Parts: sequence; C-alpha cells; structure tokens
Amino acid sequence: MRLLSRVVPVLVVLGLASCSGVDVGTNYDPAAVARIDNFRTYAWMSQPQKSQDTRINNAITDAQVKSAVDSNLQSRGYRKVEPDANPDFLVGWQGAIDTRLSEDAANSYYGYPWDPFWGSFYGPYGGGAYLRQYDVGTLILDVVDAKAKTLVWRGTAQRNLGDSPSIQSNPKKLEEGVTKMLERFPPKPEQQD
Repeated sequence: MRLLSRVVPVLVVLGLASCSGVDVGTNYDPAAVARIDNFRTYAWMSQPQKSQDTRINNAITDAQVKSAVDSNLQSRGYRKVEPDANPDFLVGWQGAIDTRLSEDAANSYYGYPWDPFWGSFYGPYGGGAYLRQYDVGTLILDVVDAKAKTLVWRGTAQRNLGDSPSIQSNPKKLEEGVTKMLERFPPKPEQQD
C-alpha cells in the first residue's frame, strides 16, 4: 500500500504531461486587417528554406500539412487556385521538432509519507529529481498578401509529441494544430476601449 501511494502521484503527473494540448499563437499586421477580410482565393508558396530534419522535410509531411490547411480554408469558403491565377493570398509553412528536458522533483512534501529511514537517505527535503526528455513539434503558417508581397498574418502551433516525434505518425495532432491556428484567421480588428 505504501508503494502504491508513492507511485500513483508520479503516474498522474506523467499522464497529465502527456495529454497536453496545442499551444497556439498568432500575429498580424493591423493595417492589413481590411485587406485580409477581402481575401477569397489562395495558392501555396514554394518553400525556399527547408528543414534539415527528415521527420519534417519529406513529401508525406508536406502533403499532410497542405491537406489539413486546404480542408480548413475550403470549408470556410476560400478557393485554392494555381499560383499564376492571381490569388489574393499565398500560404506557406515551416516546421521544427526540438528535443527538450524537463526536471520534476519528488519528495516527502509531494504526497509521500515521511519515513525516518528514507528521510535520512534523501536529506531534510527528501525525494529526488527526475529528468524527462521529450520532443516538441512546432508548425508555422504564413499568409502573404500576393499583390503587396508582404507577410500579413502568421500562426504558430506547438505541441508535445510525446513518444512519437514524427509528425506524420499522428496526423490528428497536426490537424488539431492547424484547426486551432486557423480559428484566428482572418484576424478581427482590435476593439477600442
């Protein structure tokens, strides 16, 4: 029973960490909000800078990103055209997978009963540190005004990929990131107080 009371809190923390959602952020040119609101057609930009990471720089990931974005935009009335058909805006994407470390501490103050034997082993504060290595995937979507050739909107989505660092291994994570990002496109004019 004592072992179970020590193990369960650690498993709960690890379980919650693996269920983390998508962190989304956007930025846009406030002077371009009216132009963006009139956009109706789009085309894909070529990707001049490609990641050296083959988990991202491959035909499967490119197709999955474009399919998720196309599906989302077209369901909202935007029409995809060829780049030479004078689209209103261009869409481009970039991605990265970064390895990170997380340190978690466990001691007698985190739900473990104080024990004279282990307390002397761990010192006055008890417990120890646990290092966890995990991969975080980042997807960046850029919207460029095709006529002005300027970036007018950028969305970013970041997610803990857990044990599956390859983006294409779970396309649902990718689709969720694209959906959450594009919920903020087109941007709404800021409310004046």
